[in-house]
Amino acid sequence: MTINRPGLPGDLPPAEELWARWALVAVLEASTEAEGQGVHRSGHWIDGEGLHLDDCGCTWWTFAPRGGGRYVLYGEDESSAVKWHEPGVDMLAQGPDWLPYETLRDLLGSWQLGCVYWSEDGTWARAPYPEDLDDDGLDCGMSRFTERPQYVNLLLYGTWDGCRCAPFEDRQEAAAALLDAAVRRELTARALEELAYI
Repeated sequence: MTINRPGLPGDLPPAEELWARWALVAVLEASTEAEGQGVHRSGHWIDGEGLHLDDCGCTWWTFAPRGGGRYVLYGEDESSAVKWHEPGVDMLAQGPDWLPYETLRDLLGSWQLGCVYWSEDGTWARAPYPEDLDDDGLDCGMSRFTERPQYVNLLLYGTWDGCRCAPFEDRQEAAAALLDAAVRRELTARALEELAYI
């Protein structure tokens, strides 16, 4: 699934599928050392707020469940032109009342937010963008989870030096099977062992 620039709500897979893919990477990257890093962390992880991604450079994202099958995805990639666009773009326009407005407004106030998407009843949405907006950063941030070849590569090679995944081309089939099991919510220890060093 290719993500447009700027992103369109239909570019994202169903929220539950995105959650399963992202959560699988967070599980594979988890370690006792990483869990002790607190707020200054990089990679993919899950905590009480939701799923997170931070590459320590140009992209960070949070994906949070809001109850009742509702989700919010927000973050920033340096490719986003939303916060610099003139006239300004209201990233929260037409947002539902269940969005974490306090958090989002804090991020907006400190120029740390590049875009916000939300999902309800299986449908993604976002604020309207002006016609001349080039990019909102969704592609650079989320394509690792939406495009199957990139995702399988992420499972095989990881995104940081401490990855415990087995980096072998002959693991493509195991990575694809693991992805499919995660999306179906049928992960087993054996399936994880096929891919990761234990």
